[in-house]
Formats: sequence, structure tokens, C-alpha cells
Amino acid sequence: MTESGENLNVQSLIKEVQVLADKFKTEDDENYVSPFAHLEKATVLQEARIFHDPTAVRENPRQCCTVIAQLLHLQNTGQILNSNESTEVFFGVTKLFMSDDASLRRMVYLFIKEMAESCNPDDVIIVTSSLTKDMTCDVDLYRANALRVLAKIVDAAMLGAIERYVKQAIVDSSNQVSSAALISGAQLFLSNQESANIVKRWVSETKEATDSQNEMVQYHALGLMYQIKQHDRLAVSKLVSQMGQRNLKSPLANVLLVRYTARLIFDEYADGKDRGSNLSKSGYQYLESALQHKSELVVYEAARAICSLPEVEPQDLSPAVSVLQLFISSPKPAVRFASIKTLAKVSNEHPRVVSKCNEDLEALIGDANRSIGTLAITTLLKTGSENNVDRLLKQISVFLADIADEYKITVVKSLQRLCLTYPSKHRVLIGFLSNFLREEGGFEFKKCIVASIISLIRAVPETTETSLMHLCEFIEDCEFTMLSTQILHLLGELGYTTSAPARYIRFIYNRVILENAAVRAAAVEALAKFAARLPSLRASILSLLQRSLADEDDETRDRAALAVAVLTKAMAQNPYIPPAPDAEPEDIPTDAPASNDPAAFLFLEPLPMSFDRLERSIQAYVDTPQAMKSDETLTLDSLPIVEDTVVKLEVHNDDSDGAIANGLGEAAPAKPRADPAAAVYAVPELAALGRVFRSSQPVELTESETEYVVTCIKHVLPEHVVLQFTVQNTIDDQRLDNVTVTVEGSDNNEIFDIEGEVAAESIPYGTTTNCFTVLARQPDAVLSSTTFAAELHFTVVQVDPATGEEEGDTFQEEYPLEDLEIATSDFMAKVSVGDFRRSWETVGNAHEVLEKFALQFKKLDDAVSAVIGYLGMNACDGTAVVKTNNGGKPHMLHLSGVFVGGRAVLARAQLSLDPNAGVILKIAVRSEDESVSRLVADCIQ
Repeated sequence: MTESGENLNVQSLIKEVQVLADKFKTEDDENYVSPFAHLEKATVLQEARIFHDPTAVRENPRQCCTVIAQLLHLQNTGQILNSNESTEVFFGVTKLFMSDDASLRRMVYLFIKEMAESCNPDDVIIVTSSLTKDMTCDVDLYRANALRVLAKIVDAAMLGAIERYVKQAIVDSSNQVSSAALISGAQLFLSNQESANIVKRWVSETKEATDSQNEMVQYHALGLMYQIKQHDRLAVSKLVSQMGQRNLKSPLANVLLVRYTARLIFDEYADGKDRGSNLSKSGYQYLESALQHKSELVVYEAARAICSLPEVEPQDLSPAVSVLQLFISSPKPAVRFASIKTLAKVSNEHPRVVSKCNEDLEALIGDANRSIGTLAITTLLKTGSENNVDRLLKQISVFLADIADEYKITVVKSLQRLCLTYPSKHRVLIGFLSNFLREEGGFEFKKCIVASIISLIRAVPETTETSLMHLCEFIEDCEFTMLSTQILHLLGELGYTTSAPARYIRFIYNRVILENAAVRAAAVEALAKFAARLPSLRASILSLLQRSLADEDDETRDRAALAVAVLTKAMAQNPYIPPAPDAEPEDIPTDAPASNDPAAFLFLEPLPMSFDRLERSIQAYVDTPQAMKSDETLTLDSLPIVEDTVVKLEVHNDDSDGAIANGLGEAAPAKPRADPAAAVYAVPELAALGRVFRSSQPVELTESETEYVVTCIKHVLPEHVVLQFTVQNTIDDQRLDNVTVTVEGSDNNEIFDIEGEVAAESIPYGTTTNCFTVLARQPDAVLSSTTFAAELHFTVVQVDPATGEEEGDTFQEEYPLEDLEIATSDFMAKVSVGDFRRSWETVGNAHEVLEKFALQFKKLDDAVSAVIGYLGMNACDGTAVVKTNNGGKPHMLHLSGVFVGGRAVLARAQLSLDPNAGVILKIAVRSEDESVSRLVADCIQ
């Protein structure tokens, strides 16, 4: 779904409907009282006794209908009938089958369907005979409804008994009965596997129903046919081919056929086949022919399917876009909305293809439906040229004044992307956004504008000074604390880079005087950062900070006291000497703090790790045996290395909110992660080996369906590798004793020596236990990928499956496992750095290793994932994701990690796609040890 589609959600549509309903509300509507408003369960149950009076049922069926409606109302509003009550009422309702009144019979069917799940299953079976009788009667209304109710209550065993009647109903001459039977088959297919197997036997009848001249029967028959064959791609392909050659009368059936065709093309692409395959070609030809259908429904569905195809070329989109261009001029609001929504999605990838619709889109800006108008604007902002920006902004300014904030947010995000597309227009666009900052609007709208401006500052540095001034003017009259603190933080971070940083001091200090405690504290911090970065302003800022020493808020006062103390010390240690008035520009020193400046160290230097990593590292330290009794001084360097938790994000290729980082997003709370090294520390012999550096992800050494399931976790220590084998026994009449795993390496003991094993004493059926193998690493050996042949050894004890008691003999057994590889990447911990560029420059190129490789990949995404896997490092700055529209430019990948021994490693990799050689990789690896840099570079396979 596109960004616009996400914001034009169900809630906004409900609001519009509510507003419309309020316009037509009358006094009679306001005084209306529902007849079910004050129902009491006891009263309704008393009235339900009418079901047992044959005369009343025959003479007053309307009263019976009213009582059933009241019972259903009680059930659906939470006044649930207990078991006895529901049984009594259910039996009473079954007696209503004696009435021939059509309305009452339909209410009986509805009641049985609604109450079937809450009643005793034995009670429900009682009505089966009555329903079966109705299913075989001469009244089509009864037959159709009886089929629907039976599909709701029967199980697989009962279905087998009535299967013959359902199959006859599928090909019945009555369209009503045939549709009911097909719908019942679809519901039964989804109910359980046993019923699905029975429904699969109805293929011939269902196929015959597809020849019906009735549109709904044809539609339902095609849907059931697809359900039956959906897991057999060849059968689905034949079905689509056969139906595509026929002239289906039903527009809904043609819509299904279009969707099934598009799904087949997607499956072909997912299997690695290109668009030149026979199935893809024939599928596209059918979709293109569907554009000529006489039904608008089918034509739109075909156009939408073509626009959604993977890697579709612009020339293939032209027929679909031409159809959608006609539809956006339709008098029907639903057709206009659907068409422009699809065009908006296409414009994300192919704006030039949609640009031919710009004239028609401009006519929709003033559409009475605000959703359509908003989509028209956002689409024009993607497809318009640089010369049309000013004219578009004039149209938008009028439009924005009359719409709700949720629509404004959609437009603001589109303006943000427009500025990235045409950076030369940044002054106009930033000014346009800032004008709306000063107008009325809610928090989300203002937050979106501020986030957009901040993102543009990051992406287009030329906008920094203009944007900061607009934000400073905004916080002069900002009522939202969160936005004020965000902007003050930004000023402290970027204000010093402008040509005249001193002008921002006034705006910041105004917040110290006029705002609440949280904003005052943020302003004090921003002033301290300015003073730390610019020694020439320290004296002036110090006098301002001293006024906050008596602030009533503890946080503000403490921050001011710290800043005053540190700045005073820094000014005494490194006094600022202003240049002479007649000094030449080249003789004036840069206004920057000295290398040993305490203020710069405290206020500007980031922590060596995030608070999340610090917490997890301290927890790992506490979990290490004997750590709390150690005499070692606890410092940041002595804390254990903890890896960054990798969160898999769903990457959208559409114009979603996540396409541009806004700096105001809230991180999802991290789930607590169990320490994988706890199993090692639990064994005293292994705990004595020292602290675990890192633990790998579990590696499967057997299939999950085998009798013995074994996985391995590799625990890397400074001088050892502990292999933790988790063994599960899945044989119910065996107990495994003295379980060990023997390994034999391919390195001839040049890198690893097998030092010992820790056996699992006993593994009963259904349990999982650990055993360990310890490898000693040769300190002078150069690490390289080593493969170990593994074999499971144990003693089999025959036991009684019921009691677990021993019976029979014991014997030794061996079970071969998959080979286990210990790669160089296993010794690398995935650890991120806060500022990659700064860290890269700090390490320097003294021990840099440069390499170039040709990788056999067809896609950059696959190559990036492979490089990250080869090196075992953490991707920084979001470089793990390749931009969808990079114009064939090389992708830059930033990686960081810590090698065993605590040696930090950084890598920069440039990947470019070569039509002849695959993916060309150029990589530079830096660390403080050249041998480590070489080891990491050699990990590329």
C-alpha cells in the first residue's frame, strides 16, 4: 500500500460517513429508541415458550420471528445463554420446522447458524435430519438456506453422508441452490482437512457449474475450483488457460481470473524465472486483453494487476496507465479513487509514465472527495517537473487550508520527497513548509513538518541555515514540548556549522527564560554544546548559564551547574585569545576546541556504546562466574562484548513512511534475550575456561524429523571454542545414556586441538539435553575455515514407553551427523559504532587492507547479504538495504565488528552490478592489527 493509501484509512472514511450522517439527522432520529434496548434475558426466555405451542406457531409466525430476533440480540450483546437455557431454546426452535411460513423458516436457519458454536454438538446433530429434508424439498429458498446451515454445523463424517445431495445441488437447475452449494463447499474446504479431502472429489461437478449462464454461479464455481487446485501450480495454470480462452459472462469471475493470472506471474518470478518465460508472456497477454473488457470492474483489475507486476518495464505499463487515465475522469467517485490510488503507486517507481496524466490529475485537486484530491496532489508532486513546482505550491496552499491534518501529513511527506528530487528548489519548499508551521494544526501535523525539515537538512546540507532559522522562529511560539526539545537538540548539534552561529544563542536562551522545565533543560544542554564547540562564545554563554544555577527545576539546575564548572575549567586550561583586528584571514586560527579540551570531551564525545548495549554488557558481566568476586577494576573496556540484536524489518518498496528517516521515530522495545553462554557457565569445568566472547546461532546437524535431533552452538572464548550440542530423543522406547559428540577437524590439529568432552548423562524420550566438546585454539596459528566431521555416540537403554522403566539389553550406538564448519566470521562479534565516518577516520589507514573480488550474484541485494554473512559483521547506517531506485549506481556498505581479543574492525565495501562479471566488490578493511584486517578480508569467498 502506498503512503497515501496508508493515511487514507478506514478511520478517515468513517469520519466522513459520520459527518454526512450528521447532516441528515432529524429530531426523530435523535429520539429513536431501539426495540431491543431494554431486553431482559428471563423475559425473552419466557416468551420463547411460544415455540412449543403448535397453534401459536401456525397462527402467529411473526411473533416467533420477533422472539428469535431478541434471542440473537442477547447472544450478540454478551448476554450468553447457559448450557441448559441454550439446549431448551434450541429444542424449541427445532419445532418451528413444522411452520410453512418462509420468513420464520429463514429466521430458524439464521438462529441455528448463530447458535451452533455455543450449543452442545449433540444438540446440533438433532436438526440435521430436518435440514437434510429441507435440502431435498421442492422449495428453492429452503434448499439453498439448508445447504448453508449444514455447511456450518456438519463435520467430515456427516459430510460424507450428505455428499451426494451437495454434489447434485452444485449442478442444480436453480441458480440460487447451485450458488449456495458452491459457497458451502468453499466453507467446508476451509473448515478442516478431512472435509477438504471430500470437497476435492467435487471437481467434475464444480467444473460443470463454471459453464452456467448465471453470473454468480460462474463466479462461485471458479472460486471453488481454484481453492481445490491452488497448491498445484500446473493445475492452476491449466485452469487459467482454459478459462481465459472462454468468454466468461460474469465480471466477478473475470476479476478472479485476472488475479489468478497475476499470482502465477508472481510465482514464476519468485522461482527465479524472468519475464521471458512462456507462462509470464501468456499471462501478460491475457491481462492486456482484459483491458478491452466491457466491464469497468474487470478493466480496472487488469490495469491494477499489470501495474503491480514485478520488474515491469515502462512500455508494458503504458496500456494500463492509459486506461487509468480515462477512469480518473469517471463520474463515479469509487472509480476515480481506485484509479488515482493505483496511479499514485505506479508514480513511486515510474513517475515519467504517469506524467502524461498530469493535466487530468490537476483537475482532481478540487474534487469534492478529499481523499481523491489528496492523492492527486501527492501524485503530481512525484510526476511534476522542476518548472511546475511553484505553480503546484500555489494550488496546494489553497487546498491545504480546507482539509484535515491527516491529509495534510500525506501532502507534507510528498513535498519532502519533491525537495530531494529537486534540491535546487529547497528554499521555496522549506519556506512553504515553514509557513504551515506557524498556522493552526495538531501535534502530528507539526511533528511531520519538523521531521521533514530535519530529514532535508540531513539529505541536502544546503538547506541547513534556512531550515534552522525557520525552526528557531517556530519554537518561539511552539506549544509542543517534544518538538521544542527536538529542535533545541538539533541546534546544539548543527548550529555551530553555520556561517553565523552566534545568532542562534538568542533563540536558545529565550527558551531558558520562557519555557517549561523540560524545554529549559534542553536549552541549557544546547548552550553547553555551543560553548564546547566554539571557544570564542564561551565567555558570553557562561554568563547566560550562570543565571540558570538558581532554576527551580532540579534537572535544569544540575545541567547548568555541570556546564558552568566544566566550561570554567576549560577556559582556564585553554583560554581563548581573540585575533588582532588587523589580522589577515589566513592568520586567524579556526574557532575549534583544543585536543585536550575537557568541555569538548564531556559534551561532544559520544559514549563508547549505547545504553542498551551497556545494560546488556553489565548483565553479561554479572552472569560470568566469579566476576563479582574479582579484584579487577570495572571499566568500559573490561566489560564483555555484546552483539547488537538484529531486528528483521519489513522493507517496503512503496512510498511508505519509512522511506526517509525522520529522526523522530520511536524505537520498538527490545525483547529480553537469554544469555546463550549460560549453559557453558553452568558446567564448572567449562566455566573455568574464562568468559565467553560470543556465541553463534544454533546450527542444525540433523533434519528435524529424524529420530535424534541435534543442533550446535559455537561458543568462542579467548583461547578455546566450546561446542554445545543440544540433543533431543524422539524415540519413545529408548533412553540415551552417556551421550557425547566426537569431532575430527580437517586442519590436522594445526588450528584446533580436541581438549575434552562433557557427556550428557541421560536423555529420556521427549527431552533435550546438552553435551559439550572443547577445542583448544593454537595461539600462533592463522585462523581459516575448518570443517569438522561429527558423530553422535551414546548408550541405548530399552525402556517401557508407558512407565519409562528399563527393560531389555543396553548397547552402544553411533549416529553420523552433518559436518560442522568453524569459520573466521565465528570469531567476529556484530557490534555497531555510533558514527561510522568518525570511527573510520580515527582508526586510520596504517593497517588497511584493500581487495577486489568478482562475486557470482545477479542481484545487489543477494550480494550485500552474502558479504555481511561472509564477514560476520554488523551493517551500519542502514547500508544493509539496497535502494530500489539507485539508477545503477554502486552501493556502499559500511560494516563494523569486534574480533576476538577485543580488536575493533571496520570495513567499507563498494558493490556494483556488472552485466558480464556479476557483482564487483571493492573492500577496504581497517583495524589496529594488520593481521586481523587481512584475516577479515580473506573471509570473502
